[in-house]
Amino acid sequence: MTDWKKCTLSSLGTIVGGATPSTKDSLNYENGQISWITPKDLANYEGRFISKGERNITEKGLNSCSTQLLPAGSVLFSSRAPIGYIAIAEKELCTNQGFKSIIPNVSTDSLFLYYLLKYNKSKIESLGSGTTFKEVSGTTMKNIQVIVPESLEQQKRIAKILASLDEKIELNNAINKNLAA
Repeated sequence: MTDWKKCTLSSLGTIVGGATPSTKDSLNYENGQISWITPKDLANYEGRFISKGERNITEKGLNSCSTQLLPAGSVLFSSRAPIGYIAIAEKELCTNQGFKSIIPNVSTDSLFLYYLLKYNKSKIESLGSGTTFKEVSGTTMKNIQVIVPESLEQQKRIAKILASLDEKIELNNAINKNLAA
């Protein structure tokens, strides 16, 4: 048995937002090689890992705004329109302003963090504010309290069990789609 600790999301990693390069300058997107994820890319996405979205951006686009490259293993969490789409970056990529992503620190397992955010989705969503549509701010996200195992090994064990269940569900869904076809 391992000890669990109460902490904030900011103690599990660095929380970063994204941005959108100007669409008025085609050089920000044309022949872009940098994966750029928007909440729309996760709308009907069923996987846990993502490597690309509908559009890519160029190096010029990346440098033209405040988005930043997130390393593989970063956990993407949509913070508006809607709140709560979650995926893990399969490779280095960036996001638009609709995300508050977490780059896990060395004592936080990415897959465990993914499941932790899924578990806390309703709680996070309830903390959103705004009149046109709800949004969770970076400050709010950083201060969300969670309970996690202190041991990285225990986080990995828990994530492995949950992942094996998800893999079985994904396999069943694939079989059902094949049967339907």
